[in-house]
Amino acid sequence: MIQFLLNQELRSEHALDPNLTVLNYLREHLGKSGTKEGCASGDCGACTVVVGELHADDQGAEQIRYRSLNSCLTFVSSLHGKQLISVEDLKHQGQLHSVQQAMVECHGSQCGFCTPGFVMSLFALQKNSDAPDSQKAHEALAGNLCRCTGYRPILAAAEQACCNKPQDQFDSRQAETIARLKAIAPTQTGELNSGDKRCLVPLTVADLADLYDAYPQARLLAGGTDLALEVTQFHRTLPVMIYVGNIEEMKRVDDFDDRLEIGAATALSDCYTALHHEYPDFGELLHRFASLQIRNQGTLGGNIGNASPIGDSPPLLIALGAQIVLCKGETRRTLALEDYFIDYRVTARQDSEFIEKIIVPKGHTLFRAYKVSKRLDDDISAVCAAFNLKIENGVINDARVAFGGMAATPKRAKSCEAALLGATWNSATVEKACAALAEDFTPLSDFRASKEYRLLSAQNLLRKYFIELQTPHIETRVTAYV
Repeated sequence: MIQFLLNQELRSEHALDPNLTVLNYLREHLGKSGTKEGCASGDCGACTVVVGELHADDQGAEQIRYRSLNSCLTFVSSLHGKQLISVEDLKHQGQLHSVQQAMVECHGSQCGFCTPGFVMSLFALQKNSDAPDSQKAHEALAGNLCRCTGYRPILAAAEQACCNKPQDQFDSRQAETIARLKAIAPTQTGELNSGDKRCLVPLTVADLADLYDAYPQARLLAGGTDLALEVTQFHRTLPVMIYVGNIEEMKRVDDFDDRLEIGAATALSDCYTALHHEYPDFGELLHRFASLQIRNQGTLGGNIGNASPIGDSPPLLIALGAQIVLCKGETRRTLALEDYFIDYRVTARQDSEFIEKIIVPKGHTLFRAYKVSKRLDDDISAVCAAFNLKIENGVINDARVAFGGMAATPKRAKSCEAALLGATWNSATVEKACAALAEDFTPLSDFRASKEYRLLSAQNLLRKYFIELQTPHIETRVTAYV
């Protein structure tokens, strides 16, 4: 059984189909049709809902953290121990919520289909903002598409909603909601079981290891932003899943003198502060990683584990010399991330083995990263590049260069690195290294970019890296070429 709050209503579910998304649960099981399906792939934001969960603040006091999610990519099992808020829950005692009122007064709704999703993103923004902030508003709404192109009044509504925000029913009932969430906090492995399909929800790494050993055919579910597409886009059935999002050990970010250790189930939003502090370019790339809704539920471990050749984080982690800790039963092994990827969607992971955490070395001051995509926000890379050199007295004594989108896996550019290693850091060396990239990669052409464009972009990004290190005042960091 799993338990969660539907606004303030306690829901206990056991026999639901584990392949059921929150979107379809709301619409088909509860008759709450305000949440819309626009794409069923996490691109448009029409299905946005907000999930509240207990979170300790900087002083250790428990608060409710509200986050926007794409309900079309969220399986119901991930709600265990949390609070689900949909657009129907905002109106209170006959009065519109202040974010809804702002949309009305600023004329932010046109055809209205996307409006519930915008309202929920604005609600989460309001809950997480103390004052109007244009940058945060753009970030919060970047995952919501308006097909009527009405963004200006929606941004005006965001400013109004976050300015002198009034107390709402969620504020007045916060203490009660915290108490209710504590009362339903999971204490043992939860389960959804429809007879032919099941999803298990362990609470510890040890329990996960035992369950995965017992069900080696199970699919591991973290954020679900990739796995759920098998259900919503390809109409496949997932007979057994194990949801790892309630394992606190795998949601930690530990900061040591020489490294960061990031739990594999840590949401990308929760990785941001530590990675941005150590490597500003990594933080900038995370701002470009899909949408806020996706970053709120997608995980760093999942972005590695799905072995996509165009995943944004692996090239950066490879260039930094990151390692992963793989767990199977009581056995653990540490593997260089670059050795994890073997071929297209093929990895070195053994049966019943899972990524427990990612180890990111610290102290690489010349690290830079770049992303080339058709859109600035909410788009997949055509090319993702990461450069990490050590230069002493003008000579390159270490070089790690990695790319995504250039091969069947995220991959180091070994010929390029060899051209750089031991050479003087100048434009002639860079041109030799650019030529060597043609030995490292024979990229494919697809709808994102041609092979010629990819190779030339990769070479130009190395040139860009050189120019930025020579003249750091012109840095543009993570860049899109449209």
